[in-house]
Amino acid sequence: MTILFDRRSTRTLDTLLAEALPGSTLQAWTFDDRASRRTAERAFAEKGVTARLRSAYKPLLYAFLEEINLDGVESIEVFYPVHPNAPENRFRLEAYPLAEMVGARAISFTARKDANLHYDVVLHRMGRTETIKVLAPNRVHVDAADETNLSPTGWVQRDDEPGVRLETDYESLFASAIDAVATYDWGMDEPYFEELNIRVAFPADDERIAVGDEAISLREALHEDFYFSLLEFFQKKSGRPIGDRGLKPGQIVPEIVRDGNAVSVCVSVRPLTTGYLDGEVQDLDTATRPLATQQIVAALSEVGGEAFEARSRAGRVLHARYINGTDAAVMISGGQHPNETTGICGAVRAAKQLVQRPGAHFTISPLENPDGYALHQRLCVDNPRHMHHAARYTALGDDLEYRTEETAAGHINEKQIRFDAQQLSGALLHVNLHGYPSHEWTRPLSGYVPRNFAMWTLPKGFFLVARYHAGWEPQAERLLDRVTRHLSAIPGLLAYNERQVALYEIHAGETGFRVINGFPCLASVDDRHTVPMTLITEYPDETIYGDDFVAGHTAQMETVLSAYEAWQDIVATS
Repeated sequence: MTILFDRRSTRTLDTLLAEALPGSTLQAWTFDDRASRRTAERAFAEKGVTARLRSAYKPLLYAFLEEINLDGVESIEVFYPVHPNAPENRFRLEAYPLAEMVGARAISFTARKDANLHYDVVLHRMGRTETIKVLAPNRVHVDAADETNLSPTGWVQRDDEPGVRLETDYESLFASAIDAVATYDWGMDEPYFEELNIRVAFPADDERIAVGDEAISLREALHEDFYFSLLEFFQKKSGRPIGDRGLKPGQIVPEIVRDGNAVSVCVSVRPLTTGYLDGEVQDLDTATRPLATQQIVAALSEVGGEAFEARSRAGRVLHARYINGTDAAVMISGGQHPNETTGICGAVRAAKQLVQRPGAHFTISPLENPDGYALHQRLCVDNPRHMHHAARYTALGDDLEYRTEETAAGHINEKQIRFDAQQLSGALLHVNLHGYPSHEWTRPLSGYVPRNFAMWTLPKGFFLVARYHAGWEPQAERLLDRVTRHLSAIPGLLAYNERQVALYEIHAGETGFRVINGFPCLASVDDRHTVPMTLITEYPDETIYGDDFVAGHTAQMETVLSAYEAWQDIVATS
């Protein structure tokens, strides 16, 4: 292991307390959880200082959680700013999931014409109105990828003086670690490292919200910001555009933990890991958490057929099976992004049913990214309720779907499993099971809304994507119609979609998707895939467990079964 940067810091709350004079007043906005801010306020009071400490992260939401009294309120109007350095709906998104938190009260969001960084909240209470101004401190800055952002920031106002920006411990540790990576000499050859580890200790606990799977998590947000900011830095370094998924920097691993009240960051380069964590065997149909790797392998053995495999960058085996029959062949895969966990279980369950069908003809590779899966297991030890997008891509740091024989540069690795599946089966349909965050996804220190992933920042139900070669649109439309009609019969799934889509529309505005038989869908020509028809599922599954996990992998399984059945009819009549 090589340490590139190591730093411990003083908590911003402690610094403010040490500097405050008895008899003074202070208002500050910091990146601290609610319990830490309340504890600090008591310490200020003991010193003779009148202090109010607010959250710099999601300030409107916290204003409702901590200060705004809704007793007798019948309706709420929120007027939010629009800033030239942010998406139009940025501050509307930042209020999520307020619309559901206020219960049956009517709530509206209206864009103001100015860029003044505050919300105006109008409460209508029994014929009276009350207007409350809620400050939303932000700063305009350029990041390590030369992108201009409007990002939440700390703020402090002492006595009657004007408020000024306060660079908090949260912001400082992020900036210093990013700078350490950006100024290091990585050479020119990809991958630049095996594992780039960013271990951060930050004293903030998650706060669950009584809306779906939502929680306010400063540590999870920091993981997301570190991971994607560093990807963007290396994309720029390589000469690629921001968002390019073919970059192979190596495995970027932010580990954001709580270690008492410590604030620290250590950046190091480490060797790749090669094993898995042990896990208990579950009943497949009622599994309440991601499957252990050994259970996935055992289940594939029970499916039978012809075994084929590939190896990951770290040497882990990708196990797959080919069932040769008389039906029109279908490729089934899961785990391309292995923090999207329901598709892995759903793929195995579907294969175990399909193999009982006379004439069954399919390939099954339920865990296409075992290095990412092992990393997800490792990160979930600290917090299984975080999204852990560092486990999304391979140990090479790329998205295996975007790896081709031309761009592999000697690292075809995981992608070989798809090449072999298509060659063995001759399949014209690939059912590729995915998921996305089941709660809000943010990057607070890089503009708040995840760059290039704005569509996925809020959950919006079980989502289907059809990608097809030119001339295959009729088959795609028939497939989407058949599959969504089948899924609409699953008890509770349509209502689940309706609730999430309704909340999404309030906070995000236009959806940008079609709804087919109650399911959000996208369909487009895409000649990048070697298989002419690809059906992608997107279940909001990152971080779900228990009955929610069962519902997720059941929906994934039913999608595979219905797509397989529909494909037989589509091929026969095309």
